[in-house]
Amino acid sequence: MLGSLLLGFFVSVLVVQAYINAEFTADHKETDVGDQAGVPLSIRGGGPIVNTTGGQETTSRLPARTIALTFDDGPDPIWTPKVLRVLRENDAHGTFFVVGSQVARHPELTREIVADGNELGLHTFTHPNMQLLAPWRRRLELSQNQVAIAKATGVHTNLARFPYSSKTEAIDETNWKIVKEAGRAGYLVVVNDLDSEDWQRPGVDQIIRNSVPAGESSAIILFHDAGGDRAQTVEALATFIPMMKARGYRFTTVTEGLNRGIEEQAADVRAGRAPESAAVIPALPLNPPAADGDAWRGAALIWTVRLADGLVALVATLFVVVGVLTIGRTVLLLVLAGRHARQRRRPDWSWGPPVTDPVSVIVPAYNEKEGIEAAVRSLAGGDHPEIEVVVVDDGSTDGTADIVEGLRLPNVRVARVPNGGKSNALNTGIALARHDLIVTVDGDTIFERDSIRRLVQPFADPAVGAVAGNVKVGNRASLVATWQHIEYVIGFNLDRRLYETLDCMPTVPGAIGAFRREALAGVGGISDETLAEDTDVTMALCRQGWRVVYEEHAKAWTEAPTTLEQLYRQRYRWSYGTMQAMWKHRGALFDKGPSGRFGRLGLPFLALFGVALPMLAPVVDIMLVYGLVFWELTETVIAWLGMLALQMVTAAVAFRFDREPIRPLWRLPLQQFAYRQLMYLVLIQSATTAMTGGRLRWHKLNRAGLTPRPTVPPAPPVGATVAPAVDGWPPTLTELPAPRQQQTVGRAFAPPTTPAVPSQAYRDELDLPHAGSPPVPR
Repeated sequence: MLGSLLLGFFVSVLVVQAYINAEFTADHKETDVGDQAGVPLSIRGGGPIVNTTGGQETTSRLPARTIALTFDDGPDPIWTPKVLRVLRENDAHGTFFVVGSQVARHPELTREIVADGNELGLHTFTHPNMQLLAPWRRRLELSQNQVAIAKATGVHTNLARFPYSSKTEAIDETNWKIVKEAGRAGYLVVVNDLDSEDWQRPGVDQIIRNSVPAGESSAIILFHDAGGDRAQTVEALATFIPMMKARGYRFTTVTEGLNRGIEEQAADVRAGRAPESAAVIPALPLNPPAADGDAWRGAALIWTVRLADGLVALVATLFVVVGVLTIGRTVLLLVLAGRHARQRRRPDWSWGPPVTDPVSVIVPAYNEKEGIEAAVRSLAGGDHPEIEVVVVDDGSTDGTADIVEGLRLPNVRVARVPNGGKSNALNTGIALARHDLIVTVDGDTIFERDSIRRLVQPFADPAVGAVAGNVKVGNRASLVATWQHIEYVIGFNLDRRLYETLDCMPTVPGAIGAFRREALAGVGGISDETLAEDTDVTMALCRQGWRVVYEEHAKAWTEAPTTLEQLYRQRYRWSYGTMQAMWKHRGALFDKGPSGRFGRLGLPFLALFGVALPMLAPVVDIMLVYGLVFWELTETVIAWLGMLALQMVTAAVAFRFDREPIRPLWRLPLQQFAYRQLMYLVLIQSATTAMTGGRLRWHKLNRAGLTPRPTVPPAPPVGATVAPAVDGWPPTLTELPAPRQQQTVGRAFAPPTTPAVPSQAYRDELDLPHAGSPPVPR
């Protein structure tokens, strides 16, 4: 629901932003003049002020030696103040035909225009070509501009000028219809006598020549105070105004000039120079006050524009942040992960003397009947000198333990415990394990024959406390699984090379990881305080000063979710659990020694690249959609292809390091439009759950198994023995050989006196398997 609300909100904001930011060319845009048969000759040959209010069809000119300077497309925060300064210095006023969206953005500047004695006119709200709009939209363009002016300045205007209009002789039937619509709404339509053509930036002298009226005639002159560099306009005005004043011209606003003409006409009637039948219209008020209702509507409009601008600015800033983080991560990966890969592939590379110590493999299993046989067989049949497999059945209801027992493998033991969660099952297995090198495996994972042997070789270095293996997706047939395969190679395995190089590995994967018993004992075993027990214990080991390394040659094939629902549940748990672990170990930020080093390096890296970057990545897609619909198509496509190319380079490097065929990468572009969106929602929901203090329970995924399981378990080899199952709790000597008893209900706990991870001496003394959740270490 939150994701849907955010999506709807951002779509609404982008629509508003696109509306108020419509790209437009300046008023010099060439437009064809259509049929003029329906336009009265008095209009086509009349003055620049067209009056169709009250059903009349008249035009007016300013009195002789009168100039009205008009400025279109503003207000602009750079150039409008400079134009106003020139007008003040020369004691002149002008008429500013403002764009409503700019008024909403710069209300203070609009008030300054009015405060200086200048006049405002409507230039629509978004500067569209009015000929291309429906009547309702044309009315909206004028009314929105009017209410924005009302809120910004408290005044009303009776003047309107349409974008891309020029002179009365260019009015055709289509434009005439629009002019009359404006008249019915009470507006005088103002065009121009002269165009300074400052939009072309032809030079100051040429702008002045274009603006000089012929003889002593009046003129409404078109300038611009926005829409580009207006330095030539400002300089030309500073010369033009004094020059024309010296020739006897006066500068007025449009309304002031019109009223002067009305006064002169009335004087002529009174003096008998004009017939008494001549129409004398009343003078128009200059900047009349706005209605209260307009001001309220304008306030809502201005705040909407500000909200849209602010959010889009935020998205644009986040886009830059994402770009910087993405590029930074790519550079780090290519440099550090590349160095890691080259180091490991040197002919003389070695962890040290071969590690041949016996290994205990712990398999926590809950309802894993589909894949448990294949998993256990792959583990028990490894080529390491001595392997013990301990399968901890965590209260399964599908016969998982029976399947393992039916295999009758001599180096496999089964422990049945009441359902208590994965952490409890892992601690049970560690307590039962006979050896000090511990390998943890998920019940749906298949090892290669040499995986265990390769996985424990880093323990030749006494500083190594844990080893992360190379997790591979075993079921790559479906599109969803293929996307996860790409993610495992790029997002997990490549990152592990980087984290090992920086000595701040945050996670040993639950599917394939190895630990020293001593290291686990030092951190109190596997904690059940988070849903990401693998990340939690790895962070704890790093804080204790143990090295955590990555062994790329130790491969484990896991069954990835094949449906979006199952994938969502899995990643939701992973993301939430990671955030829990980061919060749990936040104290490392202020620690000293190894813990402080992990806090200053590991946690920030994980926060930036594991949480922040994925959560901010949607802005790339938001800007893509925005650009495709409302912006320049070519630039948008180029930018998006650049980001994709960067990802493709990273992916190609990761696949090369992992010696994987690059053929699946052709699905990477599609992954950006489908798979990534799901991951966005996962992170949003995880963050929301974490911030609101919600609790997330463990979700069991539906498994199909990587290989088919025989219906009838094979008979045990001749002379082989089967390890006893542990049924009761706690186990006793007499229970071990006895027939299986009814399983107890509830969670299993170790006695308070039992060490969290028993030492070899303690186990030899007791000579009994033991299990339970770890108590606080002594």
